[in-house]
Amino acid sequence: MLTLADTGFDAPRALLAGYGLSLIEIPAGEAIPGSFWGEVEAGLIGTDVFARADTPVHSLLHEAGHLIVMPAERRAHVHTDATDSVAEEDATCYLQILLADRLPGVGRERLMADMDAWGYTFRLGSARAWFEHDAEDARAFLESRGLLPLTCAL
Repeated sequence: MLTLADTGFDAPRALLAGYGLSLIEIPAGEAIPGSFWGEVEAGLIGTDVFARADTPVHSLLHEAGHLIVMPAERRAHVHTDATDSVAEEDATCYLQILLADRLPGVGRERLMADMDAWGYTFRLGSARAWFEHDAEDARAFLESRGLLPLTCAL
């Protein structure tokens, strides 16, 4: 599992800043504020995404993706649980895959492998199969919010 210890915080911090989000580094061993899954998983409160060096990159991008796809009025009040709907969750998964291409040393292939290893579930059995063959609704959701021209690295 690729972690922030592998990539560093600078590139993810810059990526998130481009969306008006802040990446807050939490010291080793301390609890991550706003973490839905606990332990090493990223957390979110408002426009802040919290992570430690042992936080998986896929977790960071997923939580940031939630904040990016949600309306600004909800973003200001979100704490820990960001899911609003299946459509928003799917759009978040799609976006995190695209965002991975924006991080040096990560890329979509590695991110999708880590998503599978972590236990994300998709109807077609893998993140890659879903992304390539079953994610039209997620892509349309992102397009309707004007996000794909800003994030798509295709």
